[in-house]
Amino acid sequence: MVAITGDLVDGPVSKLGHHITPLADLKSKHGTFFVTGNHEYYSGVLSWIRELEKHGIRVLLNENKILEHGKASLTLAGVTDLKAGTILEEHKTDPYRAMKGGEKTDYKILLAHQPNSVFEGAEAGFDLQLSGHTHGGQYFPGNLLIYLAQKFVAGLHKHKDTWIYVSRGTGYWGPPIRLGAPSEISVIQLKKNS
Repeated sequence: MVAITGDLVDGPVSKLGHHITPLADLKSKHGTFFVTGNHEYYSGVLSWIRELEKHGIRVLLNENKILEHGKASLTLAGVTDLKAGTILEEHKTDPYRAMKGGEKTDYKILLAHQPNSVFEGAEAGFDLQLSGHTHGGQYFPGNLLIYLAQKFVAGLHKHKDTWIYVSRGTGYWGPPIRLGAPSEISVIQLKKNS
């Protein structure tokens, strides 16, 4: 499956909609899934949700999809951005609601734009969280200051019983540069314990 963890866009559909058209060509056994980041909320989130769905991308708004893979069942859940509720009250992030109905599967994955969602996500019972948001610090002094806002900035970490992987992503914010935080598209393979 393909997971896009938000901040895909920073502008309105009317100006940027055509840039996401190639995403319709993404192919995977279980589909392509998306969760909102903070920048979608600055750019007309409801229009972006419709645009993404038009291209066959499933947007998870505090909800889940149960996936069957071989003999295993997997809960793939997604939450809205941590700050979404300040812009659209009905989009307040809720990992417990996202988990509802998926508690009994073999493995539970949470897609959450901001790494700080892991604190509630762990309490809700997720085994793994996939996040972005930080750009890995992007450039100095952001690579140092980001730790004031986020405990986990890039790579694989563990919080309580929940693993969290934070992708540095492919884009940037502000100046179009990255220094010491190379872009990445991550490939994660889950394997059953023997």
